[in-house]
Amino acid sequence: MQYRTLGRTGIKVSPYCLGAMMFGAAGNPDHEDSIRIIHKALDAGINFIDTADIYSRGESEEIVGKALKGRRDDVVLATKAHLPMGDDPNRQGNSRRWLIRAVEDSLRRLQTDHIDLYLIHRPAPDTDIEETLSALTDLIQAGKVRAVGSSTFPVSEIVEAQWVSERRGLARFRAEQPPYSILNRSIEREVLPACERYGMGAMVWSPLAMGMLTGKYRKGAPQPDSARAKRFPRQMNDERRLDAVERLIPLAQQAGLSLAHMAMAFTIAHPAVTSAIIGPRTMEHFDDLLAGAGVSLTDEILDRIDAIVPPGTDIGSLEAAYNPPAVTQPNLRRRPIVERFAA
Repeated sequence: MQYRTLGRTGIKVSPYCLGAMMFGAAGNPDHEDSIRIIHKALDAGINFIDTADIYSRGESEEIVGKALKGRRDDVVLATKAHLPMGDDPNRQGNSRRWLIRAVEDSLRRLQTDHIDLYLIHRPAPDTDIEETLSALTDLIQAGKVRAVGSSTFPVSEIVEAQWVSERRGLARFRAEQPPYSILNRSIEREVLPACERYGMGAMVWSPLAMGMLTGKYRKGAPQPDSARAKRFPRQMNDERRLDAVERLIPLAQQAGLSLAHMAMAFTIAHPAVTSAIIGPRTMEHFDDLLAGAGVSLTDEILDRIDAIVPPGTDIGSLEAAYNPPAVTQPNLRRRPIVERFAA
């Protein structure tokens, strides 16, 4: 396994990051089986693990904590906070009040005294970014967190956070975790260049486009009876995305690759991408993804991918990504009726 530097932190991580979202009740409820997958990843040289408090409501962190007993120092461990962890409205978000508590909860579940990379899972429009960065700075100074980052932040908020850090002398985001795949390339326009500009590592999620780049979702064929197909039916049945998949499959075959291996190799070929997060649910899934770790795409293949999905563009929407209030709340983009007249 080769290793890359996470932004300008000096921390060396593997190009494959083991995502733990599928460990626990939301994916694989068998703790021992999940632990075996984690151990096999470590034995293969993967030294980067990503989880979050929200994954199976803390169960994923508990599984990772058990798996890392005796091996904690060999792992760059990332976790996240922001999404609701209960009915209490204050057990979520990016406030100082919640983040200080959330870190303590994650440390307990992970059975460790520090988190190598602590990520803010999504923006919080109701919270001043200075409030968030101030709390993260205190956590770093207390030795509970080594570095901090963001996840699925719009480029405007990435830049604003960097400016606030500089003006206020606060810890700055050292990594961003955006969605990125052959089907969703919009971050190539601004997010990845911003990461390079500010020395931030990029650990990208959904490199297989929520499973569409596994080859299991085909145009005109019955869709797999999967949890993702049920949760994101519009995305998984998007004709434009399925059309692109039908064009990508023969390209992968001509290159002697599976579609999944070509998709993974595509993401880590970008110079701004540090790692791509793989999220296996079973050992079979993990073995298949690991088998593609040695795949390198030629310029010719990358050019042909560009011809199918142009650089900097998305085909359809990624429903799990972040949409700001300006998009989700109609009242923020519609004047009152009495003010909609031009004369």
